[in-house]
Amino acid sequence: MGKRKNRLKAWLTRTLEIPPDVMMDLPRITMVGRLHIYIENHKGLLLFSDQEVRLMLKQGQCMISGKDFVIKTILPEEILLEGKIDEVRYIDS
Repeated sequence: MGKRKNRLKAWLTRTLEIPPDVMMDLPRITMVGRLHIYIENHKGLLLFSDQEVRLMLKQGQCMISGKDFVIKTILPEEILLEGKIDEVRYIDS
């Protein structure tokens, strides 16, 4: 049943021209150079330090590593992080 549901979502996304992140509950990540990263549609902050941030996603986690991290904005499903970003990685659960 899960594959069928995903195929239906993919078809609706293509047919109705809805952005995949909206229809498939995916995170939207916007980076400005290595200085800012804005992540929408996450499911919660798991870990924060000045060198690492981990966010829960619908499927897995997103890990951001670097230096001098500061959270500029945090909302229930959005976060704006500032600092020197070295790596952005998805981690399967």
